[in-house]
Amino acid sequence: MDIQEKTKTEQQELLQLVSFKIGEEEFGVDINIVQEINRMLQITKVPNTPDFIEGVVNLRGRIIPVIDLRVKLGLIKLEHGKNTRIVVIELKEQTIGFIVDEVNEVLRIPKSITETPPELIGGVNNEFITAIGKLEDRLLILLDLEKIFSIAEFSLMESSN
Repeated sequence: MDIQEKTKTEQQELLQLVSFKIGEEEFGVDINIVQEINRMLQITKVPNTPDFIEGVVNLRGRIIPVIDLRVKLGLIKLEHGKNTRIVVIELKEQTIGFIVDEVNEVLRIPKSITETPPELIGGVNNEFITAIGKLEDRLLILLDLEKIFSIAEFSLMESSN
């Protein structure tokens, strides 16, 4: 494959993402790990868990931990509003829900319009960010959810459900 063919292939490669907002920022995660998106459910608090673990929910007979992604990313905790959603994902063979301020849409964007994040991005730890998508009128921060949670946090979430 010559350079021109490789470039064409890269331009045609599409990323399929679920986009959501936390505060004014728009984020995206790979649609392949997203199982479902729910309105806020009754969350049961679990004692002695970190601040970012909101609690657990009963989702059709399955107990899953729910993370406040806003808190996990180091942002100020807010009251949940009418647009608040729980995005349910499968990560490292574990089902986890995470709370976002609002889910926007499912996007298909060419990988060619993304680039690696700059070294310093205020507010969100750079190691969680895989790329920045440059859409027509906005930027989309692509998150690597596996990097957001440490191995210890995964085992803690496992034991909380």
